[in-house]
Amino acid sequence: MATVKRISPGSAFKVGLVVYAFLGLLVGILMAFFSMIVGSLGSMADAGVPAAKAFGFGLGLGSIIIFPICYGIIGGIGGAIGAAIYNLAAGWVGGLEVDIS
Repeated sequence: MATVKRISPGSAFKVGLVVYAFLGLLVGILMAFFSMIVGSLGSMADAGVPAAKAFGFGLGLGSIIIFPICYGIIGGIGGAIGAAIYNLAAGWVGGLEVDIS
């Protein structure tokens, strides 16, 4: 059994950044899909207002760009804070024991 006594907050930040940025990309793609559908349905109901379709497209495209950035930053900060809390707790109780084969 090996004991994990410390996790580098910088390393946890990088992992959290990548994992949550990927999650943000998936959420952004879903948001883009739904906003484009709603925008096109809104423009079908009122053919005189092209702004609904443009708003749906703009919101969808923006969510693909903005969501991964926001999710990545928040996930990275959360990972670093989580690593710091783990390091504090591991100092008190000795760390996490893992079986490495």
